Amino acid sequence: MSPPQTMDRGTQPVEGTVEEVVEGTAEAALGLPRDPTWAVEWDALVARHPWLEAMRGCPQDPVFHAEGDVLVHTGMVCEAMASLSGFRRGDPRRRLRLWAAALLHDVAKPRCTVVEDDGRVRSPGHSPGGALDARVILWRLGVPPPVREAICGLIRFHQVPYHWASRSDSQRLVIRMSQTTVLRELVWLAEADLRGRVCPDRDERIEDARLLAEYAAELHCLDAPWAFANDHARVEYFRRPDRDPTWAAHDDTRFGVTVMSGLPGSGKSTWVAEHASDGPVIELDAIRRELGVSPRDDQGQVIDLARSRARELLRRAQPFCWDATNLGRTLRKSVVGLCLDYGARVRLVHVEAPASELGARNRNRADPVPEGVLGRMLRRWEPPDPTEAHEVLLVPNP
Repeated sequence: MSPPQTMDRGTQPVEGTVEEVVEGTAEAALGLPRDPTWAVEWDALVARHPWLEAMRGCPQDPVFHAEGDVLVHTGMVCEAMASLSGFRRGDPRRRLRLWAAALLHDVAKPRCTVVEDDGRVRSPGHSPGGALDARVILWRLGVPPPVREAICGLIRFHQVPYHWASRSDSQRLVIRMSQTTVLRELVWLAEADLRGRVCPDRDERIEDARLLAEYAAELHCLDAPWAFANDHARVEYFRRPDRDPTWAAHDDTRFGVTVMSGLPGSGKSTWVAEHASDGPVIELDAIRRELGVSPRDDQGQVIDLARSRARELLRRAQPFCWDATNLGRTLRKSVVGLCLDYGARVRLVHVEAPASELGARNRNRADPVPEGVLGRMLRRWEPPDPTEAHEVLLVPNP
């Protein structure tokens, strides 16, 4: 934790750590209810945040959401969350996670909702899309990365408690979720979500969510991630669908590879220079300059050359660093998978700059990324998590 600092707010200094001051600001911006009344200042919240106002008039399926539009539903969910004993008895971090997840769980519905010809309303992809949207909102509010990512995990999986038991891979799904999400909190979010709607199967679905809590408790991952025997067992489990989660995999990795991740201007290359410059570095920006390819152009040629050079190093079991944005889970999977195929032990390093600094840092780079491209990058930004590599580091760069 950072040492105590003083921040000037007008003429009154506020004492506390950086995290405490930032989270206090985020709590105020998000209208976190507080004891003794636990009052929800809903109208003030909607007036403050355009992403809440965007929910007004967004339709929902009349069968499962007879209460009204997305804004009405979200307000009811927030009221339900503020009334739960798990929320009220939680420490400040837990309350912030639960409240932000309730407030933002359907934030992507306005862009995901479609009305079918028969009048039924669907919102495909709004859970993973909501995690992406919420990440940018919380980043701009200055919520520390570990807290923010826990909130995004809740949003990403908030529908799972309703149908987890009917899936053939239910155990695997629960174990996967536990790596990024406190499952006890996920169950509470599901209960608030259900109590914040009018639907015929509400009580049945609440029971499904509570059964998830019981199952996760049996697996010893209700309040902590499923404990794998070692890092390699975790990597192989999420890489191969036939793996037993209790299998103590022999770690046969022979050398290490560092794969960078982060938005342009976040400080990845600086981190590499300070921590990973003792071996070869495959830097995509350098390859673009070598080939004369702009960030606006198709990147296929750049990626092909980078992968070709990586294979040469992998065949020699030569440790190296792959320096690129690698913002999405799917893109990282292809890079990490290539390294794992050659017996590498992979470390993912995600470097992150504050929202207030990133724009200026990007403009000061030798090859600044156009603002439009950066905006599109933000919409697919997913920091890595423990399911992806042997080691994952989230490095703040204030």
